[in-house]
Amino acid sequence: MALNNRLHVFEILEKASKLKSRDERIEMLQQHKIMPLLDVLKGTFDNTIQWNLPDGTPPYTPNTEDAPSPSSLLKQHMNFKYFVKGLRESSSLPAVKRERMFIDLLESVSSQDASVVVSMINKKSPYKGITKKLVQDAFPDLIVE
Repeated sequence: MALNNRLHVFEILEKASKLKSRDERIEMLQQHKIMPLLDVLKGTFDNTIQWNLPDGTPPYTPNTEDAPSPSSLLKQHMNFKYFVKGLRESSSLPAVKRERMFIDLLESVSSQDASVVVSMINKKSPYKGITKKLVQDAFPDLIVE
């Protein structure tokens, strides 16, 4: 599953959520500190980030699990700026185009990463045990209060 010896965002979160202790979860997140992971965690738990997308799960076709994804969050996380309320990149787009871009992003990554992104825009933790407090302890400067 790993891309260029790096784990997908969902793999990092899934593995961290399965660890027994809080310290092990923090260590796992810190060991895999990559921008897509940080962007997902910030987008999920930072209340200053509001998504310029409808709530819920958009109508998209997830990639099949056995087929390789055309892209990954390692590349696609750069497009999150088009979906954040208040950012010029998002505000200048018509809603239909912004929503189409979001669906295209979801359809270009693995189904598990797409699920993580949908959780992010709905401000819900994608995995049990991955909490705002845990993220703040792992990355103290990530979330603005």
